[in-house]
Amino acid sequence: MTLSASLHAARPGGGKPSSSGDGEAFWNRPLAALMEGLGATSRGLTSAEAEARLERFGPNDALSRPARSLWLRFLARFGNPLILILLFASALSAASGETLSFVLVVTIVLMSVVLDFVQEVRAEGAVEALRRSVALTAKVLRDGTEAVQPVDRLVPGDVVRLAAGDVVPADGRLLEAHDLFVNQALLTGEPYPVAKQAGDLAVPAPDPTAALNALFMGTSVISGTGLVLVCRTGRDTALGGLAGALAAQRPPDAFEIGIRRFGFLMLRLTVFLVLFVLVVNVLFDRPWLESLMFALALAVGLTPELLPMVVTVTLAGGARRMARRRVIVKRLAAIHDLGAMDVLCTDKTGTLTEARIRLVRHLDARGEESERVFRLAYLNSAFESGIRSPLDEAVLEHGQMDLSGWRKLDEVPFDFERRRVSVLIEGEEGRLLIVKGAPEDVIRLSSRYEAGPGSVLPLDGGAHRMLLEQFERLGEEGFRVLGIASRSVGPEHGTAHVPDESELVFAGFAVFLDPPKADAAAAIEALAASGVAVKILTGDNERVTRHVCGELGVSVLGVITGEELARMSDEALFARLPAVNLFCRVTPQQKRRVLLALKRRGHVAGFLGDGINDASALHAADVGISVDSAADVAKQAADLVLLAHDLGVVHAGILEGRRTVENVTKYILMGSSSNFGNMFSMAGAALFLPFLPMLPIQVLLNNLLYDGSELGVPLDRVDAEALARPVRWDFRLIERFMLVLGPVSSLFDFLTFAALWWLFGAGETLFQTGWFVESLATQVLVILVIRTRGAPWRSRPHGLLLGLSLGIAAFGAVLPLTPLGGLFGFVPPPPRFYLFLAAAVPAYLALVEAVKRWFYRRLAPAAGTTA
Repeated sequence: MTLSASLHAARPGGGKPSSSGDGEAFWNRPLAALMEGLGATSRGLTSAEAEARLERFGPNDALSRPARSLWLRFLARFGNPLILILLFASALSAASGETLSFVLVVTIVLMSVVLDFVQEVRAEGAVEALRRSVALTAKVLRDGTEAVQPVDRLVPGDVVRLAAGDVVPADGRLLEAHDLFVNQALLTGEPYPVAKQAGDLAVPAPDPTAALNALFMGTSVISGTGLVLVCRTGRDTALGGLAGALAAQRPPDAFEIGIRRFGFLMLRLTVFLVLFVLVVNVLFDRPWLESLMFALALAVGLTPELLPMVVTVTLAGGARRMARRRVIVKRLAAIHDLGAMDVLCTDKTGTLTEARIRLVRHLDARGEESERVFRLAYLNSAFESGIRSPLDEAVLEHGQMDLSGWRKLDEVPFDFERRRVSVLIEGEEGRLLIVKGAPEDVIRLSSRYEAGPGSVLPLDGGAHRMLLEQFERLGEEGFRVLGIASRSVGPEHGTAHVPDESELVFAGFAVFLDPPKADAAAAIEALAASGVAVKILTGDNERVTRHVCGELGVSVLGVITGEELARMSDEALFARLPAVNLFCRVTPQQKRRVLLALKRRGHVAGFLGDGINDASALHAADVGISVDSAADVAKQAADLVLLAHDLGVVHAGILEGRRTVENVTKYILMGSSSNFGNMFSMAGAALFLPFLPMLPIQVLLNNLLYDGSELGVPLDRVDAEALARPVRWDFRLIERFMLVLGPVSSLFDFLTFAALWWLFGAGETLFQTGWFVESLATQVLVILVIRTRGAPWRSRPHGLLLGLSLGIAAFGAVLPLTPLGGLFGFVPPPPRFYLFLAAAVPAYLALVEAVKRWFYRRLAPAAGTTA
């Protein structure tokens, strides 16, 4: 949605003092009065005043809600209805004289909540620290000098300098504007840039869309520069007025939907089982309070309440490890998308090439070195105030020119549809319009060409072919080329417009070299070996790109140019995609179109880009990847930010994403099969036993110890085979695994029931003790089998996971032999029970291993697709 339709309804201010002085729209106020009301000067605020205003107005963040205190977040954990009812029931138990039971229940519930809360808060804190490391910054005048500040520390009265590629960080008035064009699509829905200018409006503007002297948070600078007085920040901004709508999360992806479906499935099954057990116990005339406590404890034990924590901690751990590999995660769920990605679209510059561009030649129309071509290119680049490309920097670094005899009059900024920039300057040659851009377009717009010093000839068909052939030869040799042309205009031309880019005199070519990266070929091979195809989407022509690919040994399957793509229907593009890996001379919208077509074919598509023109493609991709040196608009649109522009870093991040999702899957597979099996066991026990199979406090203790054993899952190692292919969430596979492996768990529970009842003649307390020990051991140790598709003895688990699993299983076995066991209603089992346990647990694990192998061979043959 756009803001324009809702700005009047969304009253700025948010309950705080109005940051722009009064209720009048700040763009309509005289600038002098506005600055006086804000206590601002053109030199900016002092640091002390800025800190005081930050305390008054709060952080400059339009979309976030004030964070709740840790205490409130902790107490909110007790809002779980199951926990509240359990505590209430245990309080009734205490009122009837069972004080010790009440204390133990409260202690265990508290320990479980603390365990969950601490792990999740630590994970969230780590992720937030990573996000802040790539947060947007702004150039702010403080204490009369320019300083770089995080955007969230801007306050009303600050003076901010903006340039092409910057995201406007707050609402404000322009103090200066030089060829400033701003994309206001967020405000108006229109993608076309709007020219902005400083000064008071002659006629008051009714709303922001007509305020040409003001900038608004969230819009982006396309070209030019500006100096902005910050008038409104945070929730006071136009963007903040619609924070609720704009802060809405993106639609959940397959991973998030699958996690949610799994949680709801387990919850439904648990509710059914708890009601069944409660009804059976009541029908058998067992004590109602104890039956209620048991049913509620069972619900807490069987509900996958640890799942959110495990997912958060595992994803956060993955984010930290990816940070060590120089990949910063801005959106945690993007880790799954990265692991599932099977196509990566990327630009050529900086990915396949070094991005160290040098101007190596400046040729006239005859192919000879020409100082005039360099002179025109230098004047264009020096006076251009819009998007300063690496090619401009290369021109300016190539040599120095005295500009004192020239002054700039106007500019037609670069855009990605025209693919050229024009500057109107005045100097020793009179008034001159200099055009620099894509050679084929500049040649097309020229009617004459310079054939040598003082010689200008008509650009007829033969000359046109000659120039294009020269351009194509340079491209085939791997050079990037810009066309340079000019046009003398009369003194009546005080401004420049797109129609003026005609009847040009073609001067020649500026020739650049951007050498291929030595390691790019190896990175592309590594990606291909991992099941990720690389497609190149570039604005360069196909000859240059083919040459780079040839030098790197990268096979070109097929090529589509921007011109072809413009004539191609969506259906034709859909059909040709598998046979094409090179898209050349494409516009930003064409990049987006390619990504949408890839997604339509069922691919999980990533896009690596760093320019202003890449924002729409980054939004369209399943995984938007940018770099730390990218334009603000690109970094803001990205899900991941690379600290190095390197495909090798992307490959490392992909493997880490797969590793992270595989570890989440381990917990889900184990939890689903164990819990489903326990449900059968509980149902059988409720029907055939004259007493509760476990006391409520024992169920809660079992759950607490089980939770503790899983703290090592986020750190666990993952088999190389599982990382070899993209990892996609498959909820149906989880269901099948649960239905196949769950009954195996129940089988050994019933075997334990039979042994306790018939072999050991167990009474109530011994039965409860025996099942507690067996249930905990099998439930905890089975992770060592389920964690790998292969043989568990060949796949080493992480030391923490192995230690916690063995340690907690041993603790559960020894607990009934200690005085502490008596507090929980345990009695020491006979020695022969431990002999039974020593045989039953390995037999259970061996059967799970056999069924697991059969399952993956028959029902899930493709590795790497379970999550």
